[in-house]
Amino acid sequence: MKTRYINWFFVAALAMMGCLMTACEDQPDKYEIADGVPTLKYVRSPLPEEADSLLVGAYLGNTVCLVGDNLRSIYELYFNDQKATLNTSYMTDHTILVDIPKNIPEEVTNKIYMITKSGAKVDFDFNVMVPDPVVSSMSCEYAPAGSEAVLYGDYFVDDPNIPLTISMPGDITVEGEQITSITKTAVKFIVPVGAMQGNIRVKSIYGTGQSVFQYKDTRNILFDWDGKYEGALAAGNSWSGDDEKKGQTISSVPPIDGNYLVLGPSTLLGGQWETPNAYVMMYWPDQHATQGCVPLYDLPQFKKMLEDYELEDLAVKFEAYVPASNPWMAEGMQIQFTSLDEVSMENQNNDYVYGEGKEPRGVWIPWEETGSYDTGNQWVTVTLKMSEFNKQISGVVSETELTKEKLAGLSIFLRGGGVDGKECEPIICIDNIRVVPVE
Repeated sequence: MKTRYINWFFVAALAMMGCLMTACEDQPDKYEIADGVPTLKYVRSPLPEEADSLLVGAYLGNTVCLVGDNLRSIYELYFNDQKATLNTSYMTDHTILVDIPKNIPEEVTNKIYMITKSGAKVDFDFNVMVPDPVVSSMSCEYAPAGSEAVLYGDYFVDDPNIPLTISMPGDITVEGEQITSITKTAVKFIVPVGAMQGNIRVKSIYGTGQSVFQYKDTRNILFDWDGKYEGALAAGNSWSGDDEKKGQTISSVPPIDGNYLVLGPSTLLGGQWETPNAYVMMYWPDQHATQGCVPLYDLPQFKKMLEDYELEDLAVKFEAYVPASNPWMAEGMQIQFTSLDEVSMENQNNDYVYGEGKEPRGVWIPWEETGSYDTGNQWVTVTLKMSEFNKQISGVVSETELTKEKLAGLSIFLRGGGVDGKECEPIICIDNIRVVPVE
């Protein structure tokens, strides 16, 4: 799979050493379009170690090296009916490094078209292949049966002769009118009755792709506010009073999977809350923790996951609901794992929230671009990769690295993020906080 997709980010450092060294002449000081017409002899991989491997086809988005004569006479270049972007820094008389356009062609001729400045056209046989569907994420991994959900990814192709279908865990096929909208990067569908926990597959005329994420994922749930998934509840050893937040539901927010955490409402702006602890949830086990208040990394599922994966291969996920009646317009959500030492009894005070906050954490600010955020009166799945847990409370990069030893406790609170907001009274509901693989 990895050899299918070679792009500029991967070959830029190799371009001059590889392609130019093995098949290219020195570039002139000033690039000039040549007269005449080009002759394309063959297409090969841009990688020096694969320079002898000739290509008769490649996938959308791949980088290829065209080899021939008078190639500087090429003014425009097309793969089928899709125009490629030419970079003169990687064009010589005898070679061109170019990315195959990512757009799916409307007219498939399986040819490369080279057009000169005078309008002359030369073609060359070359098969551009469309990859299997890529299923990257889902609007809500806990979307209930009968609701409309969205799969995001790429290469969702609906061919009239071989229509696109979705396979849900439980051996259920979603097709026809159950699929309400299809674009290249998103598919909307009605979640079928009976779908179980597991990976989702999407099948197109070009192949089948499977999600890494799981629908109704119950793996390694740390906080579920019900206790039905072997999850630790938001309770114990915290000054924030989050025992009161545990196991709530409110009339304006329908449950997605039983009880959930409720943050707010309270007047919010500038790191101050009108109601103390309105936007705080903390789980602070101590070094003598007993059952029910153990360090998170000692929970059996989490312990096994930390043995099997590096932190950069994991992500924090949860479902969130921000009602349109109470949009979020200020302060970032600080999501911080803590070591036992960080939340020892002598440190359990307001300095932890109101201090400088230099320890690494993830900062979620979904309202940053638009100035206001709500989830459209529905639950959505939020994903923050562990590699993104590298911020200070202000949003700048922390000098301290997140390590597995810091995964004893978890704190969630609204403050900072480095973005100005405006006064608001948001309600933010959260359920099923989990740490799962993302690669």
